[in-house]
Amino acid sequence: MGLLCSRNRRYNDADAEENAQAAEIERRIELETKAEKHIQRLLLLGAGESGKSTIFKQIVYIFLFVYNMQIKLLFQTGFDEAELKSYLPVIHANVYQTIKLLHDGSKEFAQNDVDFTKYAISNENKEIGEKLSEIGGRLDYPYLTKELAQEIENLWKDPAIQETYVRGSELQIPDCTDYFMENLQRLSDTNYVPTKEDVLYARVRTTGVVEIQFSPVGENKKSGEVYRLFDVGGQRNERRKWIHLFEGVSAVIFCAAISEYDQTLFEDENRNRMMETKELFEWVLKQPCFEKTSFMLFLNKFDIFEKKILKVPLNVCEWFKDYQPVSTGKQEIEHAYEFVKKKFEESYFQSTAPDRVDRVFKIYRTTALDQKVVKKTFKLVDETLRRRNLLEAGML
Repeated sequence: MGLLCSRNRRYNDADAEENAQAAEIERRIELETKAEKHIQRLLLLGAGESGKSTIFKQIVYIFLFVYNMQIKLLFQTGFDEAELKSYLPVIHANVYQTIKLLHDGSKEFAQNDVDFTKYAISNENKEIGEKLSEIGGRLDYPYLTKELAQEIENLWKDPAIQETYVRGSELQIPDCTDYFMENLQRLSDTNYVPTKEDVLYARVRTTGVVEIQFSPVGENKKSGEVYRLFDVGGQRNERRKWIHLFEGVSAVIFCAAISEYDQTLFEDENRNRMMETKELFEWVLKQPCFEKTSFMLFLNKFDIFEKKILKVPLNVCEWFKDYQPVSTGKQEIEHAYEFVKKKFEESYFQSTAPDRVDRVFKIYRTTALDQKVVKKTFKLVDETLRRRNLLEAGML
């Protein structure tokens, strides 16, 4: 009898412990569910090379919090040293790929252009150019040594390469070219560790989906919203991965690189990037699941746009063919920017059903590489969304 009672007691104790564990799991699930309800999902969309991923990296630096699909804590600098070091092969690859594009582009122009002589690489740099082009075509790149960096610098300074760089929009030359070419000696140091700026300039195509959770006013302030920002690949073959993210989104942040009005797509060299952006923007606007979703349009890469607009006419793009310059210098820059902004506004209202026109739509001028601009912009986005939430709750 005593043995039976002892067994029953053990079973009861085990049941009680199991029930307590189950109750604790249920409590945690309930708390997490409640917490999830207060997290607003932001979807970062745009065509390839629009600067989305640079903005994403800026958010990591500025607002920190939780990064990527794995829950990974970050320090105040955004990336720890190991994370920074992981970008070293990416940066070196960017250097090799860029100098190959310039070298091969120069040879192509020298063969096909009427004024072919200015694209002919000097005799002292021809052998170096062939060597670097071969390296740039490999799958695995060597560490950037001082010797290789000097050879790249010599080739970069060759008049033929500089003439080719002027026509960079025809060759898919990345925006980071000037920055990395000016820092070759530092990038080739034996103990080189990429800086925050180096990582921001580094170009690596986003594949799949990455996310960050952040608050523009700080995690512990009750008045601040908590956001989960999703970044997805912008190239055509990556867009099919967007669809499952469309439901339950508080706001879409659409990035449009306004400096790329004279450039073609990486995946289709017959397709103008601005025309692709226009069509993608209009397609996203028409998605049924975004009926009440706020739209934040980032007219990005303004820093490049303001330099380019004084050299390359805006009306080279089919969408902007009716543009007429009115002045020079800063006045012309502002005039051109306002023209582009108006085009996007018209596109928004033409692609938005009458019953959706009252959803929030804001346009921001951005430069993804400028941390102050990105921080200020996201503060404004935060204020806009908080005000919308208060209005919907009947508190304003």
